[in-house]
Amino acid sequence: MQQTLLAFGLMLAAGLIGAAGAAVDVTDDQGQNIRLAQPARRIVSLAPHVTELLYAAGAGDKVVGVVQYSDYPEAAKKVARVGGYTSVDMEKVVALKPDLVLAWKSGNRDAHLDKLRGLGIPVFINEPRKIEDVARSLSQLGKLAGTEAVAEAAAKAFRERHAALQARYSSRPKVRTFYEIWNRPLMTINGEHLISDVIRLCGGENVFARLPVLAPTIDTEAVLAAAPEVIVASGMGEARPEWLDDWRQWTKLQAVSRGNLFFIPPDQIQRHTPRILDGAERLCGQLEEARSRR
Repeated sequence: MQQTLLAFGLMLAAGLIGAAGAAVDVTDDQGQNIRLAQPARRIVSLAPHVTELLYAAGAGDKVVGVVQYSDYPEAAKKVARVGGYTSVDMEKVVALKPDLVLAWKSGNRDAHLDKLRGLGIPVFINEPRKIEDVARSLSQLGKLAGTEAVAEAAAKAFRERHAALQARYSSRPKVRTFYEIWNRPLMTINGEHLISDVIRLCGGENVFARLPVLAPTIDTEAVLAAAPEVIVASGMGEARPEWLDDWRQWTKLQAVSRGNLFFIPPDQIQRHTPRILDGAERLCGQLEEARSRR
């Protein structure tokens, strides 16, 4: 018996047995099963939204590396940088000795992810496309990091807030909405994008929902032809972008004639995190404003 306990203690000290003594199995957003011998202890995040999700799921103290713009919460700013999400410094990642890398399919390069897998490092892909996917992501990351209690509580609170917004706004009269990611080139989102799900939540209708590309480049003529009642822009930071007012020259555009040119800070609506509901509340209020101007 003493020898058995001694062997167990040595294995635990060596990290061969997890805190719960059980392996972790989670299927990622590409349908790949990720199996860990124990909950991850050293995690590298290759996308700002993934970093934020990890902290929300109670796993912030396990994050040892992040990419540029991982700036929320405040503690994330102090974590070692491993480049940008499209320009990952592979040497820095490997030097951090991660037992798990969390990646974003739409932002990270396949070549980087394949190289990490080739080195034997588990890579979990996160790719939320619907609001509910944020809650699911919290649960997944909590399981991977062994912080299920915190993660499930966060997911529950998120779902409750989401349901309240649905009950209040989703059946409101439709508002034709154009979401402008950027002006040069002029970019928007299609119906598969998370932001389009936010528009639907608020009773809006994405005028470019049927385009085949997730974040397509369009032209001014396409916007004029779509005749949106509302134009919502994001920009780069907390300040309303000046280029949003460029639409004022098109006085016959309903969004212009009714004064429905709105701004939402990108961190509130372009990150796949619990803060997406902050952006949703803001957008729902803006669409209500547009309805009142009919």
